[in-house]
Amino acid sequence: MEIRKSSLDDVKDIMTLIHQAQSYFKKAGIDQWQDGYPQADDIIQDINQGKSYVIEDTKIIGTMYFAIEDEPTYHIIDGAWKTANQPYAVIHRIVVDENHKGQNIAHQLLMYAMKECQNHHIQSIRIDTHKDNLSMQRFLTKHSFEVCGEITLLSGARRIGFEKICE
Repeated sequence: MEIRKSSLDDVKDIMTLIHQAQSYFKKAGIDQWQDGYPQADDIIQDINQGKSYVIEDTKIIGTMYFAIEDEPTYHIIDGAWKTANQPYAVIHRIVVDENHKGQNIAHQLLMYAMKECQNHHIQSIRIDTHKDNLSMQRFLTKHSFEVCGEITLLSGARRIGFEKICE
C-alpha cells in the first residue's frame, strides 16, 4: 500500500469514500456530514493546497486531510489543549472505504501523519469528531489521543477536540 498526496484525478474516488461515510453516519443516526459537507470543491481546495492524502492498494481505499498548520476553530476550546502555544498538526476528514474497515487503513494514515510530525519536529496532532461518532472516538482513544474539550466549528456545530503527543 502507498500513501501519497492526492491529485485532482483522485477527486471522484475521494468523493465516493465521503459519500460512503455520509451514508454510514445517516444510517447510524449521527448528525455529521449530513448538510452536504464536504463537497468536491472542499477536496479540490485541499488538493490544491497540498493537504489531501490518499492510501491506495489497487485503488484508493482511504483519505485524509493532514497539515501542519494553525486551525482557527481550535483557538477557543471548552477545556484545554495539551500543548498550548506550540505548533501542531491537524487531521480532518479521515475516511476509509467501507469494504476495507477493520484492516488498519486509518492506522496507517495516522502513522504517516505521526512520521511527518516527527520529521518536522511538531509536538502534537489535533483532531475533532462528532459526539455521536463513537467509532472514531474509540479509534482515537486506542491511538493515545486524549479528549481536551469541545470546540465550535464555523457552522456553529460542536465537536470533541482530541490531541496526541507525537513520540
